[in-house]
Amino acid sequence: MQNYASPTGADNRPFNNLLRILQDSDYALIAPHLGGAQSGANELLYNPGDNVEVVHFPCGPSVVSFLISSDDGREVETILVGREGAVGGIVSSGHLPAYCRIIVKYGGPFMRLRVSYLEAAKEKSPNLRSLFARYADCLLAQVFQSTACNAIHSIEQRTAKWLIAAMERTGDYVVPLTQEQFATMLGVGRSYTSRVIQTFKAEGILETRRGSLVVRNHDALKARACLCNDSVKSHFESVLRGVYPRDEI
Repeated sequence: MQNYASPTGADNRPFNNLLRILQDSDYALIAPHLGGAQSGANELLYNPGDNVEVVHFPCGPSVVSFLISSDDGREVETILVGREGAVGGIVSSGHLPAYCRIIVKYGGPFMRLRVSYLEAAKEKSPNLRSLFARYADCLLAQVFQSTACNAIHSIEQRTAKWLIAAMERTGDYVVPLTQEQFATMLGVGRSYTSRVIQTFKAEGILETRRGSLVVRNHDALKARACLCNDSVKSHFESVLRGVYPRDEI
């Protein structure tokens, strides 16, 4: 498991896979403008309608969640973004409204870059332009897959898939979510997720603690998940090899 005590590695690159695969010349274009910060869980990055002026790069175990609000006030998660990507102003030139609410799901280090600096760097480097366009394609593929998953897969499969995705990004067996939060995030009633979690507990897959879930049998959990994560990872590997987090737990 990677040590994320420092926001950067031995090469002084941040622990963000998108930034780490940049060519030295491309990274040099944006490095002077990158700023590091720690963000706590549930910190708001964007509300719907906010101007998107800053790109946020999750580093290490940090994870961001995209949330869509429903008519009855519930919020349903669409995708997670961890150290494989970035949030905000990826293909636009900034100053466009955010569509959904974007929050920090798991707190930790972030690197931030004003969209104007990224756009200026893209003008100087076709490689940089291509990389962020390819990442936008991967992000869209993730949204497509999430839409299909929510429509056709069982709550059990989706629960297992989500836990696997969170573990891949954080490298941790502990998922700091209550059952109530988990149900809201999946867009289902708590009774449904409670039954799934109780089943997983009885089979020795999960353990519940106050305010969190602990995965005890990773292989068994993966066997219960749908293949949506694998489909997304496969697309990432085709378009941006080495960017999607590898299973480090």
